[in-house]
Amino acid sequence: MQRRVVGFYQDEQQHWAARLDCGHGQHVRHDPPWILREWVTTKEGRAAHIGSLMECKRCDEEDR
Repeated sequence: MQRRVVGFYQDEQQHWAARLDCGHGQHVRHDPPWILREWVTTKEGRAAHIGSLMECKRCDEEDR
C-alpha cells in the first residue's frame, strides 16, 4: 500500500528510515552496490523526499 513520507529518523543502529503517514517506518538504507540511495545521507536529500510515496510493507501485511 502506498503511503506518504512525513519525516525521517534513525533507528538504534543509526540506519535511516522514513516515517510514513500511517505511522509505520520503512528503512531507506544507502548500501552500495546493492542499494543506491545516496540522497538519504544528506539533510537536503531527505527533505526533498518528504511527501513522496513509498510502499508500506506493514500495511500490506495487515491487509492480508
